[in-house]
Amino acid sequence: MARKELHRQRLLSLLLVLVGNILYTFTVKLFLLPAGLISCGTTGLAMTVNHLTGIPISGFIFVFNIAMLVLGWCLLGRQFALTTVFSSLFYPIALEILNTTLGDVRITQNLLLNTLYAGLGLGCSLGMVIRGGASTGGMDIPPLVLKKLLNIPVTVSLWTFDFCIMLSQMTFHPAEDLLYGVLLLMVVSFALNKVLLMGTSRTEVKIVSSKADDLRIAILSQVDRGVTILHGEGGYLHTPTEVILSVVSNHEMPKLERLAREIDPECFMIVSRVTEVWGRGFSHSKEYRK
Repeated sequence: MARKELHRQRLLSLLLVLVGNILYTFTVKLFLLPAGLISCGTTGLAMTVNHLTGIPISGFIFVFNIAMLVLGWCLLGRQFALTTVFSSLFYPIALEILNTTLGDVRITQNLLLNTLYAGLGLGCSLGMVIRGGASTGGMDIPPLVLKKLLNIPVTVSLWTFDFCIMLSQMTFHPAEDLLYGVLLLMVVSFALNKVLLMGTSRTEVKIVSSKADDLRIAILSQVDRGVTILHGEGGYLHTPTEVILSVVSNHEMPKLERLAREIDPECFMIVSRVTEVWGRGFSHSKEYRK
């Protein structure tokens, strides 16, 4: 059973990486490149090199990704390279195929729409690849190398590289395009965070009640969630009390809240959002014991 679950998770991860790369490629082809948007990362660097030398964008990305893949293999290890190799090869090859088959197709002439949809597509696709346990390669690798060799924080070097790449494109873009480039980065970050947290956010509930045992039974039987009993003490009267701790999905929260108010209208309830929960009933299947 455990092996079957492992195979299912690996298949899902591969599917996420594949779909993420396909979405990334279509987004670049249909929105980013036709609008001439300022971009960062490997694609932005390729756009600068294409403007200066005429080297095809897909060709430069392919060569650059291979070089970074070799660098990652030598300095970051084989395991890292294996999680990066698919995206490093698939994206430039797929982009060249789309360039050949779709030609100069353009969905919209509106620069704002192109910026918004490019940001959504890039953010969602990157989120899928990361959730699949892989990396897009390219400019993701130099910051990791600098972190290992010089202990420079990844975020610092990543933002520095991105800023320099965007600045290099200002030599052949009007100043207004920089504003669209900043907007693009903001939308990418927003969409990326949403995808990374999608389906993992949960609600943590703490309930202080004189009817803790009744609440415990109700949560176990009617909400079908685990319960932990914490033993506490009132800060004013030093009265011993019990605190119920449980984590539920977002759609189960209204039911739990209704049960708590029905059983003990005077209970004290604290509700917190948590970004991820790891354990049985969430990341692992439920197990019932008698």
